[in-house]
Amino acid sequence: MSGLNGHVGIVTGAARGIGQADAVRLAEEGVAVAVFDLNADACRDTVDTIRRQGGKAMALACDVTDTESVNEAVGQVAEQWGPVTVLVNNAGITRDNLIFRMTDDEWSSVLNSHLTGSFNCTRAVQRYMVQEHWGKIVFTSSTSALGNRGQVNYAVAKAGLIGMTRTLAIELGPFNINVNAVAPGFVDTDMTRETAFRLKKDPEQWKAERAAQIPLRRVGTPRDIANVVAFLCSDEASFVNGQVIYVSGAPGRA
Repeated sequence: MSGLNGHVGIVTGAARGIGQADAVRLAEEGVAVAVFDLNADACRDTVDTIRRQGGKAMALACDVTDTESVNEAVGQVAEQWGPVTVLVNNAGITRDNLIFRMTDDEWSSVLNSHLTGSFNCTRAVQRYMVQEHWGKIVFTSSTSALGNRGQVNYAVAKAGLIGMTRTLAIELGPFNINVNAVAPGFVDTDMTRETAFRLKKDPEQWKAERAAQIPLRRVGTPRDIANVVAFLCSDEASFVNGQVIYVSGAPGRA
C-alpha cells in the first residue's frame, strides 16, 4: 500500500487485540506509531514487536476519557516526531449486562471510553491534519451497533461512532482528511475470551459455535481487521470517506 511511509500515527487501546494488530500493521507500512493505553508498560509487547520488525514505535500512558491526558500525550508525540496525520480510535471497554441489571457505571463507563475517548483524540489530532492538509482517521465500530442482547451500552457506543464517522467525514473532508470506520464481527481476542468465561463457556467451544454461524466458517483475527484499517489509511482509499466497512466474514451481522 502506498502513501503511508514517514507519516506519524496514533493507535489507542493498542496494548493487545485489534489495537495491537492495527499498530503493527501500520508500522509495516512505514508509519511511526505511538501506542496509547492506560498503562504504558502494557504496551511494551506491541512496541517491541514493531521495533523487532524494523519499525518505529513509542508507548504512552493516556486516559482517552480525560481531555488533559489526551492533549498532553498527543502533544508529546507531535513534539518528538512531528505532525500526527494518522489516528486509529480503538480504545474501549465492555461491561455487558441486561438492562434491568445494568448499573449507571456500566452504562457511562462504556459510552465514555468509546465515544468521549474517540472525540477527545480526534479533536486533539485533527488540527495537525488540517495544517498538513492530509489525514486519515479510522474508528473501530462493531456489528454490535446493529443490536446485541446484553450490550445496550456497547451497541449504543458503537452506533454513536458511526454517527461520529459520517459527521466528521463531512466536516474534515474539505481539508483532505478521510474519516472511516471498521465494524468487526466476532474476532478472537482476549476481550471475546473474557466474554466466554462470563457466559460460563469454554472459549474454544464458543469460538467454534460462532464460526459455524459465519459463511466463511471461521471467526476473525485481529490481523483481518488491521488489514482493512491499513487500506483505509493508504492512498488506495483516498476517495473512501464516511464509510463503515463491515469485517465480519458475512454479508450480515455475523
